[in-house]
Amino acid sequence: MRTVAGGLDLEELRAFIAVVEAGSYLGAARALGTSRTTLRRQVASLEQRAGVALLESVRHGVLPTEAGQVLAKRGRGMMQEAGALLASIREVGDAPSGTLRVVLPVGLPPHALTPVFAAVRKAYPRLHFHCRFSNDPLAEALTDVDIAVHFGEDAPRGHWISHVVLRIREWLIAGRAYLERRGTPRTIEDLKHHELFAWQAPGEDARIWRTRRGASFTVAPALIATDIHFIRHCCISGLGIGLVPDALLPDPGLGPDVLVRVLPDVVGQERPVRLSVPEVLSEIPKIKVLIEHVRASLGQVVPARRSVAAASAQDETP
Repeated sequence: MRTVAGGLDLEELRAFIAVVEAGSYLGAARALGTSRTTLRRQVASLEQRAGVALLESVRHGVLPTEAGQVLAKRGRGMMQEAGALLASIREVGDAPSGTLRVVLPVGLPPHALTPVFAAVRKAYPRLHFHCRFSNDPLAEALTDVDIAVHFGEDAPRGHWISHVVLRIREWLIAGRAYLERRGTPRTIEDLKHHELFAWQAPGEDARIWRTRRGASFTVAPALIATDIHFIRHCCISGLGIGLVPDALLPDPGLGPDVLVRVLPDVVGQERPVRLSVPEVLSEIPKIKVLIEHVRASLGQVVPARRSVAAASAQDETP
């Protein structure tokens, strides 16, 4: 299938996007394993269809025009949808197979991800994974992504379907040794006298924290980091108090009482964890099955986390 709606030729679009990303016809020809002459002809044909110049020559290659920038941005999504649609057609009725390209947020605890990965691999041994981690998955170019895992209420822009697979509370956490040394804060005002560490959530100001009732207050963190697990380990090491999304899973090799929740009834909001897939894949039965399998696996990895929190909330003070 060479064309999509409006008579746009997918091969021409693919050639144009490759030239834009490479910055030259030579680089794109090498990437695609074709000739510069073929690429020039395809781009020229695309410009004729569009009725406007899409590329302009510069000293070291080519750059997209304003119209070319718009087409490149939208075209990447179209190419992804076309590829996903063809892949889904090939695999109708089959068990999940091939490579699943996943982007995840930095700082998810490995000891939570590992059993989920193991459970999915056991259920679908023909399915392989290519995972990359990002400070802000939704800011990534998602043209080469099948699944995006991310925090927050927002879904990716464009034709994506988003599922909430887990809800995690933000907690103030600290090492028991730190609180024995520095004292346990009893109020928000007491936090001013402590070393504070803040998780940098995408698109938010890490210096603004929220209470359980939704009010906000400002702090001066000694450390701001996008890696949740790094902040957790700073707290485990007794360096200060951190505000992070936390599923209350004890770290391997450590007792469940090493980390203590601070002001659990006062500070911290709930954040959804979302799993988003391209719309063209969302109705494929095996994709639905895979999403439900991930949900079930997460439910087993984080068993009754709210009841655990409630049961231990009375033992916050060392």
